[in-house]
Amino acid sequence: MNTIVITGSTRGLGLGLARHFLDKGCNVVINGSGEASVGKALDALSSYGSRVHGVAADVSSRSDVERLNREAEKLFHQVDIWVNNAGLGQELRKAWELGEEDISRIAGVNIMGVVHGTIVPFMAMKSRGSGKIFTMEGHGSKGSVIDRMTVYGMTKSAATYFTKSFALEAKGSGVTVGCLLPGMVVTDLLFDTVRDDTPESRRRKALYNMLADDVDTVSAFLVDRMLSATGSFTRIEWLTRQKALSRLLFGKFRKRDFFND
Repeated sequence: MNTIVITGSTRGLGLGLARHFLDKGCNVVINGSGEASVGKALDALSSYGSRVHGVAADVSSRSDVERLNREAEKLFHQVDIWVNNAGLGQELRKAWELGEEDISRIAGVNIMGVVHGTIVPFMAMKSRGSGKIFTMEGHGSKGSVIDRMTVYGMTKSAATYFTKSFALEAKGSGVTVGCLLPGMVVTDLLFDTVRDDTPESRRRKALYNMLADDVDTVSAFLVDRMLSATGSFTRIEWLTRQKALSRLLFGKFRKRDFFND
């Protein structure tokens, strides 16, 4: 039975991943930054009994990530798959309009959370010659630019570079390192980009209605692919270029509105 650790998994896509891993018979350790959010998520997953556990930890802290790993190993012997899903978005503001603390916090979680969440589980996996570590990509990972999303996009670009380069360094260790590309998923992070009623937000809503998918659809796909992944490096992509182009061409026939449901 595989044991899975998912950072930032008390809601949204992370919680969806946890649920689908549990449905596959895995043990799952969920994580959030606070006890309250972890407790609420555990209540939502209570039907899975002792196969799910929660640990409150700040992924920007190396010692917290080490504690998260120790707790998972204590409960379930070893971690087979670690998913770096924790991430912070940003307010829709120009880079110079964000405070120093805001920028540091976003960078700490989105970059250092991936660094710690890769190195810490890798050391244990390398010693036994098996395991998988995945990092969730996002806007900026492929070099795309959106106005007032500079800091968030920068962190995702950095996290993707680190993951790909780490996989090269880890080649031959027996550990699979990979990136997850979920596309556009209907979560709070997506809604945060269209909170205002500007023409730009209305254009984004129209685009999201054509390209986005719900948490359940995307998480089911990602879980299946993570469980079957092999090799030293892999990229698991839901919204491929071909799929996106097809949706843009025929999007008007999808007749969905995530923002008024």
